[in-house]
Amino acid sequence: MKNYFSSDFKLGVLGGGQLGKMLLSETHKYDIYTVVLDNAIDAPCAQICNEFHIGELMDYDAVYNFGKQVDVLTIEIEHVNVDALEALEKEGIKVFPSSETLRIIQNKAIQKQFFTDHSIPTASFKRYNSTSEINESEVSYPFVWKSAQFGYDGNGVKMVKSSNDLKGLPNIESITEELIPFKNELAVIVARNSDGEVKTYPVVEMEFHPEANQVEYVICPARISNEVAEKAKHIALKVATKIKHVGLLAVELFQTENDEIIVNEIAPRTHNSGHYSIEASYTSQFEQHLRSVLNLPLGNTESKVAGIMVNLVGEEGYIGDVIYENIDEIMKIDGVSPHIYGKKQTRPFRKMGHVTIVHKDINEARKIAETVKKTIRVISK
Repeated sequence: MKNYFSSDFKLGVLGGGQLGKMLLSETHKYDIYTVVLDNAIDAPCAQICNEFHIGELMDYDAVYNFGKQVDVLTIEIEHVNVDALEALEKEGIKVFPSSETLRIIQNKAIQKQFFTDHSIPTASFKRYNSTSEINESEVSYPFVWKSAQFGYDGNGVKMVKSSNDLKGLPNIESITEELIPFKNELAVIVARNSDGEVKTYPVVEMEFHPEANQVEYVICPARISNEVAEKAKHIALKVATKIKHVGLLAVELFQTENDEIIVNEIAPRTHNSGHYSIEASYTSQFEQHLRSVLNLPLGNTESKVAGIMVNLVGEEGYIGDVIYENIDEIMKIDGVSPHIYGKKQTRPFRKMGHVTIVHKDINEARKIAETVKKTIRVISK
């Protein structure tokens, strides 16, 4: 492999969204040449990478031909053509995370079976080739229905309280999960490079929007005991090791009523739960992802200060050219840093940016986060 600090080295990124955009801020810092593939000509990465290619991420030829042009290939979204990645690996292209890892993670049914096979605690589940196969005699209401593939940001997840809720679901490969009563939704980001060096970020706590099923606030550190935090990190490390992950792995967890930790699902990339790290950590998740996939020494994952991330999503009732109303008002507050993703069009609940609040007191940071959430609005002209 070419040296990643040489002028002829090329890092390829599949996906040109906001995660890619924030990753590029780190590649710029190290002057690493970047090549990005996305299907949207106005993707957030389009104007800031060294080369931008248009193509479908699930198309074999698009991904294969793109990957042939780079030295190391990574992702900012897991919905990519895995067969093409496998072919590239056989031809000597370094792909992180690997096609083997992505095959497990892309399909939630396979992912859940992997947890069970490796004694990783998770909610009990059943697999179905199609939603219509769900036998009401086999399920106990309420339960959670999930599409096996292509779910994101709460899409492809439905709480099923009665048979009426089943009628409106798409007839696709899916799983049903036991509904687990929990105290907190937590997440741990694990970084692992090819040499096997591994580090975890502090456990974060996630607060969700009740309607959109999207994260509204990420709180670091999570307001939990040390014992629970250590248990969460231990399980996250076990997942990363068993799945042989290289890169960043976000492990979403439930803290049950009796303080057990179970895995909800995982994402093989930088993640919404790690955005706070840009301002609050010694090493941001985006720099850490770069270090991981290039097999560089991993950076310090500790926080310099408490941090809370607020997601900026499109307001209900607004579709069109975006306006960030009152952004100047939140920027008057100490410790507040907005990040705008560069998406030109807003729609209800679309992720358009985030705001980080840093403060020495996590409880004060949470109060400021509430003020920020109530002040800034993502609307249209």
